[in-house]
Amino acid sequence: MIVKKIKLAKGFTLLEILMTTVLLGMGITALMAGMASTANVNSSGSEITQAVLLAQDIREWTMNLPFHDPDPTQAANPPGPDGSSPQTLVDDVDDLMNVTFSPPRNSHGEILSDMDDWSETITLTWRSLADPTQIVTPGSSTVMNINVTISHYGQEVLSSSWLKTEAFVSP
Repeated sequence: MIVKKIKLAKGFTLLEILMTTVLLGMGITALMAGMASTANVNSSGSEITQAVLLAQDIREWTMNLPFHDPDPTQAANPPGPDGSSPQTLVDDVDDLMNVTFSPPRNSHGEILSDMDDWSETITLTWRSLADPTQIVTPGSSTVMNINVTISHYGQEVLSSSWLKTEAFVSP
């Protein structure tokens, strides 16, 4: 009996090449989607970081401003901005009541002219000394809640609040 050896062809079949192409395509697609997701997360992280820095600037500015107007001739003025919006002269905290700055301000109240697409909205509410959760008439308390909302391209990115109390000097 004579057995013939059948010589197998070397190389890849069309089916093997097709399967490899499909698997490579799926891998590259997943890699591209992952890269796009990473870019979005990185962009959002940068935006939130910038908003936190702007809110910290406003906090520092407000904590360094006097609680009441230092000009005795302005003592009778009700709490709130003493001028037009946005407030240009800020010599005490209540001048920032319901003011929006766009471009935003830094910790010295100076305009950040290279940030036109950002804004800061500051709202003030006076709180009861006995219960800081209770809102009282503006100017009637020595405790003030300061809220700043930071927006980028008109979309709110961050809102932050803190309390400021009037400093008492012992006689």
